[in-house]
Amino acid sequence: MKSSDLIERFKSIGFKEYEAKIFLVLLKGHPISASEIAREAKLIRTSIYDTLKSFVERGYCNEIETSTILKYQIIDPQVIVDKIEREFNESNVKRISSLKETFIEAANEIGYGKNKSNDNEDNIELIRGFNKHRVVKYTNFVENAKHEILGMNRIRGIVTDELKSSAEELISSGGVIKYIYKISLDFKIKKGGTLLQATKADLINLCESFEKNGEQVRLTNMDIPNAAIFDGETAYINVISNNLNTKNKKSDLIIKNSDFVKNLKDMFEFYWQGAMTVTDYKNK
Repeated sequence: MKSSDLIERFKSIGFKEYEAKIFLVLLKGHPISASEIAREAKLIRTSIYDTLKSFVERGYCNEIETSTILKYQIIDPQVIVDKIEREFNESNVKRISSLKETFIEAANEIGYGKNKSNDNEDNIELIRGFNKHRVVKYTNFVENAKHEILGMNRIRGIVTDELKSSAEELISSGGVIKYIYKISLDFKIKKGGTLLQATKADLINLCESFEKNGEQVRLTNMDIPNAAIFDGETAYINVISNNLNTKNKKSDLIIKNSDFVKNLKDMFEFYWQGAMTVTDYKNK
């Protein structure tokens, strides 16, 4: 690799160009004087003393005092990597902490949420892309539901019980959870520590476990939307784009509009009445 390419690599991790040039000379490993470093790095000698002093203080190289001049010798490069990695980690921890404190304090100071409008335009939220914040948002709605969750979806991916405790808490307090699931085996389930493709028996067992926890379950072959209604006030709708040019194919719509939510509840009841119970599906 060319020296110019190495210099660019050093610059990409935060070093100045003259620091990178000094490093390339020091990495030869033998003790070397400041004037020799300046000559090989093609830098003005008086301009490198502060950098060498900084390298010594940061533990990147040793300063060796001879009978005539000071010489500098780099320490083991792996040790330098470990030092810089710790510096990066400490810096990131501080930046993340500052990020959280800054936004929370700013939001409190400005009064975030205190003057929200009741207009319908303010009650529609779009979350685009496949990321953990979409999952967190949905989880928050489940955890904060007071009396009812109505859902329609197709079981996909890997099935976990992350929301089990929240659902049980809602049901134990007199709440209702009703879900219509599209009959599909497009998911995996953990058996003996191994993820395996689901079978019809797995789908039945899964739905029966939901019922055992207090959830009311129906199954259907109809193409139902992937949606949930929380406390008759909020609709949470998942939309998957079929556009091949769309980078983020998954989007969620959160709608807090009483008329729309009522219409979605009517749709839920229509599908609920036409769906079969788990027992019916099992017998079939």
